[in-house]
Amino acid sequence: MSDTDYTGGGTDTLDRELEELLNKEQVEEGDHERFSHYAPKNKIMESALSGKPVRALCGKLWVPGRDPEKFPVCPTCKEVYDKLKK
Repeated sequence: MSDTDYTGGGTDTLDRELEELLNKEQVEEGDHERFSHYAPKNKIMESALSGKPVRALCGKLWVPGRDPEKFPVCPTCKEVYDKLKK
């Protein structure tokens, strides 16, 4: 079976769904689990050693453990970070 034998989906659909999710004005309940978050580096390192949760810039409390490169950046964290840079 060749790639042309499949119908529907594909990476175009995933890209479009991701773009729609990131373009939403508000982050919906549960979306925090789908993003990588910004937090102070020293707190992330401390969490890696102690296992204690870290507070992200968006307010989410979590224990870092996933590869952040595999997820889009949390839009709320990015917005707060951009404001802090100014």
